[in-house]
Amino acid sequence: MSVSNNNKSRKFHDSSAPTVSVIMNCLNCERYLREAIDSVFAQTYEDWEIIFWEDKGSEDNSENIAKSYGSKLRYFKSDVSLPLYGSRNLALQKARGKYIAILDCDDMWLPAKLEEQIALLERDDGVGLVYSDAFNFNEKGKEKRKFEIHKPYRGNIFSELLLCNFISTQTAVIRREAFDSMDRWFDGRLIQTGDYDAYLRISYRWKVDYVDKPLARYRVHRNSKTWSDGRKLLSVELDLVIENLRQNVCGFEDKYPEGARSLKRLRDVQLSLLDWENGDKREARKKINVYIRDGVSYLILSLLMYFPYRYVYYTCHRMYTKNIIA
Repeated sequence: MSVSNNNKSRKFHDSSAPTVSVIMNCLNCERYLREAIDSVFAQTYEDWEIIFWEDKGSEDNSENIAKSYGSKLRYFKSDVSLPLYGSRNLALQKARGKYIAILDCDDMWLPAKLEEQIALLERDDGVGLVYSDAFNFNEKGKEKRKFEIHKPYRGNIFSELLLCNFISTQTAVIRREAFDSMDRWFDGRLIQTGDYDAYLRISYRWKVDYVDKPLARYRVHRNSKTWSDGRKLLSVELDLVIENLRQNVCGFEDKYPEGARSLKRLRDVQLSLLDWENGDKREARKKINVYIRDGVSYLILSLLMYFPYRYVYYTCHRMYTKNIIA
């Protein structure tokens, strides 16, 4: 489901509404839910509301947990089951805030997150999105900073973002006007790349700023979807991301040839890995050899494809999808 922008009238913020709307989408999310909601209630910046949108198919105790938090959490239960970004759009329709933040139900914020990011948005009306560093952690408690070595970009970052998705959703705070300036909010057709697609379209029109410290904690899970299914989906979705950019950026491939090639390369890598997994090493190498001059990693991948896929599948999956899903 894609919701077109019918909310141009939101340009002037209702002074009686909270400044920040926190979007939380839920489908059977009770396991870590209290940790996530508690991290919002622990914010030093207190002028916020939570829009808690539970999918029709959710069957656990999430509703009771959410409703136990009182009036600052506005609970909604969908009467239809939708993919994530269709549900994000429905939650956005209920949001009253001047700024939008999104928190998945298994992640957490650090207490100063909203205070530090709202300050940057208030300082410059041309900034449409502010993101930050984050701690990535797993079930064993191992924790690592996302930007431990390389520092990300700020300002007009569209060209850089085309090459790598470095904005993690749990770290972003977005100006509502930036959402409303686009032809649509999230693209409801997308399942894995909906955030990336939206951030690209926002960064084309707006400046982006960055807080150089971890302000969120992202829980890393083993992907329950098979990697072959994930690659099929990513290849299709990257085509849709390219399609959206062609519609929103006049002359996209002529103005941004490196970025357009990068997106197509990411798509073709997924298809080549799928061919390799299915035993068609020749077709896999044919797809990847087009990009050998783009970097040594593609030459290495082409050489690895002479071997059976099962010997190196995990390394290849991690190396050749990391630029897509932040």
